[in-house]
Parts: sequence; structure tokens; C-alpha cells
Amino acid sequence: MKQYYAFLKVIEKGSFTKAAAELGYTQSAISQMIQALEEELGTTLIYRSRKGIMLTPDGEEFLPFITRVANSHAELMEKAREMQGLATGNIRIGTFTSVSSNWLPSLMQDFKKLYPSVQFQLQQGEYTSIVKYIKEGSVDFGFVNPDAAEDLETVALKQDHMLAILPEDHPLVSQPTVSLEDLAEEPFILLEEGELNEPLEAFKKKGLRPNIQFRVIDDYTIMSMVENGLGVSILSEMVMNKVRYRFVKKKVEPPITRTLGIAYKNKKTLPIASRYFIDFIIRQLSATR
Repeated sequence: MKQYYAFLKVIEKGSFTKAAAELGYTQSAISQMIQALEEELGTTLIYRSRKGIMLTPDGEEFLPFITRVANSHAELMEKAREMQGLATGNIRIGTFTSVSSNWLPSLMQDFKKLYPSVQFQLQQGEYTSIVKYIKEGSVDFGFVNPDAAEDLETVALKQDHMLAILPEDHPLVSQPTVSLEDLAEEPFILLEEGELNEPLEAFKKKGLRPNIQFRVIDDYTIMSMVENGLGVSILSEMVMNKVRYRFVKKKVEPPITRTLGIAYKNKKTLPIASRYFIDFIIRQLSATR
């Protein structure tokens, strides 16, 4: 495209010398670009005289076409810069409660300070459904435990501790920690997380079968149920950071942790805005470690 811009600048300035100075080339380089364009089109576009430069009849004919090509290329480059600058973009994310209510909002807020016009679309679910959303393309990427997304590309981000929650008047409240053996004997409220469930895996490793009385898909509903004495549960420490429910949190013995990560099909094919946001999340977490 350089010869197109050189040609238009020569016509605009009426001089090879002035065009070269404005474009940052030597006069010889501009002459070579014009010659290359003339060879490409198979005709002479410009002739020089003592009075300056003039378009040939063919040059007059080609001028509007060259102008349109150059303008279209300029618009294309501007759109590319706009996309790189994320002037627009819609980021579709699969997520679950503990991430979307406690961790993700501050990340989105900080990202929008950099790219104010970017929009976010959140689709709630649990590990299995989020993996499904990613595979079917209804979200660009999702937050999951990477172990639940073995056939997707994943990036592990952080470890999240899980705690037992008990009614305030529960007998186990007096203990510094609670064991899985103790919890297995209590009415248990299970947070449904799809095919992979960290508390169930922990019980299984100990050869225990919890007394599951309720299966619930929402963390906050479980907190309310525990507050009302319906049972005990094990939830993410992160999801309980800003809640006002009345219950008691206890460390579990042995400790239960889960890995939080991001999953996607192919990062190279993701929309630019989503790729930028994934990289932003990784940088933010690296800075806080």
C-alpha cells in the first residue's frame, strides 16, 4: 500500500520532494514507489515538466480508484487499531456464584477503567454446565476447576480454601476445627457443582458417605438454610467474605481446597476483548501473589 499513499501524497503536494519530506522517505524512494505503481497498473500515471507534475489521462482515470483503495485500507487499519484498543467488545463469561459475587466485579471494574466501552455478559452455572457453555460457544471462556475441564485449554489461577459452616447453636461450634467424620454424621446440605464436587471428593477419599439431606445450586440459599438450622455444609471461603447470615465458620480437618481457573476452547480464536481480559486477570493475580 505504500505506493498508493505515495502517489496520492505527490498529487496532493504537487512535488516529489515535498511528498518525500512529509512521508519520511527520500525523493528517490518516492520515485521508485510511483514507478512500481505504474508497473503494477501497466501505464504512466504522472509526468513531470518545468511547471511541476501533472497527471496523465490514465492517471486521471485511475486517481478515484486509487483514492478509494487507499481510504479503504486506512479504514481497515483504523478498525484494527480500534479492536486492539478495545474501543468496543462484548466479553461473555461462564461463572459461578463465589466468583461472580466476590472476585469478578473488581476485575471487571478495573478492566473497564482501561477500556470503558467493553461490555460483559455473565452466564451463571456450575462446573459441568460452564464447560458445556464453552463447548457450545455460548460463552467465550469460563471459570471452573481445571480438573472439571480436561478436554479444554485451562489456566489455573488460585487456590480457594473451603470451610465448614454450622448453625450458631450447633454442638461442633465449640471445637477449634471439625473433622469430615463429624460432618458426615450431620444432615448435610450439598452445593451442586456438576460432575466434580470437592467436598464429596474429600469424603470419598476418607471412605465416608455424608448424610445428604438437601442438594442446592446456590451458595447463599445454603447459608440461609444453615442459619435456620437445617443442616451443615462446606462452602468456599471466598463466597462468605461479605455475607450477613448468622452461622459459624470452621476449618475442616483434613483441609479442603479447590483450584480456580479459566477454561476455553482455543485462545487464538477468542474475540480480542476476551483474550485481553484473560491476560488482564492473569496479570492482576500475579501482581497480588
